[in-house]
Amino acid sequence: MPEKRTWTGEWSEFRDPVSGTRVCRLTNYKAHSHHLYFTNSGWYDEDRRLLLGSDRENRTYLLSADLRTHELHQLTGLEPAAPDAAPSIQTACVNPRRAEMFFCQRRALKALDLHRLESRTLYALPDGFRASMFSCTADGRYVFTSINEGLSDRIRMDLAHGYVGFEEVFAAKPLSRIVRIATDGSGGEVVHEDRVWIGHVNTSPTQSRLLTFCHEGPWNKVDNRIWGMDVESGKIWKIRARRCEDEAVGHEYWHADGMHLGYHGRRPDGNKFFGKVRYDDTENVEVSFPHVTGHIHSNDFRLIVGDGGKVVRLWKWNGQGYDGPRVLCQHRCSAHSQQLHVHPRFSPDGKQVLFTSDMSGYGQVYLADVAEFESLPPAEN
Repeated sequence: MPEKRTWTGEWSEFRDPVSGTRVCRLTNYKAHSHHLYFTNSGWYDEDRRLLLGSDRENRTYLLSADLRTHELHQLTGLEPAAPDAAPSIQTACVNPRRAEMFFCQRRALKALDLHRLESRTLYALPDGFRASMFSCTADGRYVFTSINEGLSDRIRMDLAHGYVGFEEVFAAKPLSRIVRIATDGSGGEVVHEDRVWIGHVNTSPTQSRLLTFCHEGPWNKVDNRIWGMDVESGKIWKIRARRCEDEAVGHEYWHADGMHLGYHGRRPDGNKFFGKVRYDDTENVEVSFPHVTGHIHSNDFRLIVGDGGKVVRLWKWNGQGYDGPRVLCQHRCSAHSQQLHVHPRFSPDGKQVLFTSDMSGYGQVYLADVAEFESLPPAEN
């Protein structure tokens, strides 16, 4: 096995000029780095290490950031690939039961042992299909993903850089499949298929039989955005169905309890809302949320982080609605590509917020301490 590299001296700390929050920069390389997509936790080794993607030396490295020593350890390096060849490192996921992660390389799903750094192939994408987000079940036995019929021969597509072709792919209704792939290497199988663009397969972090997926496309035009699935019975159902024409719902994510989902949306009159709902479409709570949100995340219903505008902002539940927003820190990110989206998410213990920003000119990865909500300055809506 080739010797893996270690980078040191990239970690730095500063106080945000607006809020005074302590912010730690994990990477500092003259190319773009980013964390995993906000619905996939990259923490492992009892939350002492964090997975990152980093473009270095004209390839993308998968790195492990040691949050104690501040060293960056190379796990693997991927050669540049054609846009349709494989999804980015951003779509990777961690096995919650053992030190193992899963990523796509050369149209194959790979499992990487995070201690021995040995990889094995679990599943080869069928010809003519592209993979999307990967998500591992709570028991560590399966990885789920959606694969979609490739349309680049008919549609000009560059979804990672400005959503080029987004409306056209939605309208084309590509053949899509949800695939269950065994982490023991025994193969994969299709558990759902439809002639609609399926994306964002997210497994519950606590309930191994449950996942959600979405019908991708403009939120106000899809038949229904959020869907639930019991992978043991095969049952599929709508979650938070549209209540009036032209209503938009999206950015759904699991709470840490693995039973509830958070999401936000907009009504036809422009009024915005934030909500939570149990996986079986019960216990739905929605409140007015007239704020610039961007991507949102929370470990529960009590504290929400969002990236709308040029700051990372927080909202706090007061029993009837949300106070805020308050400025956690600036991000000043361009969001020119998926890898340069801020995509804030809380650490598992809720004490920090992870985000990506190119405020320094290149995309770098940051961790901001979560201060007392009342101590933070107000943000514009």
